[in-house]
Amino acid sequence: MDTPTMQLHWSPKSPYVRKVMVCAHELGLVPQLALVRSVAAMQRPNAALMQDNPLSKIPTLVCADGTRLFDSVVICEYLNALADGPLFPQAGAARWQALRWHALGDGLLDLSILWRNERERTQPLQPLIDAFERKARATLALLDAQAVALQAAPFSIGTLTVGCALGYLDYRFDSFGWREQAPRLASWFAQLSARPSFQATVAVDG
Repeated sequence: MDTPTMQLHWSPKSPYVRKVMVCAHELGLVPQLALVRSVAAMQRPNAALMQDNPLSKIPTLVCADGTRLFDSVVICEYLNALADGPLFPQAGAARWQALRWHALGDGLLDLSILWRNERERTQPLQPLIDAFERKARATLALLDAQAVALQAAPFSIGTLTVGCALGYLDYRFDSFGWREQAPRLASWFAQLSARPSFQATVAVDG
């Protein structure tokens, strides 16, 4: 059995951590990761986590040589380079498409988390809630229109990030019903979700 050589500040609920773990599974690097359960609440900075990341955010990776890396895309790219993997296309249209989908998926995650935080406030701002929902629907419409391209594209940082964003909608926005809005995207996501790396990283409470 491999001995872990890196530490990952981790939570079973974070979609950004999920991105890193999907990469680790795809690249065969899970045995090299020692998972450190870390809570990163916005209003309660985690003193232990801040020793490795002053922003008190997860995921944070402590490399074998002691280097600290964050955020999720930097860690994903590091793991891909470590394994000489295929998740970050090096050049041409494939690279820009992967990075574009990555930015879109991360943007959907960012707004979804802000949306959730706002709706849980004692007095949420309805115009802000409405703006988050409008942006989410527009993003889903664009991704639904690109479902054929997603299906045809090699698995990459772009497709996996879009997948993690959709998984977060399932986890935190079940009543949103995104599949009814984006049926072609839902069909693609069903196939993506069958990958062992996604099966192993489904968000859970606890």
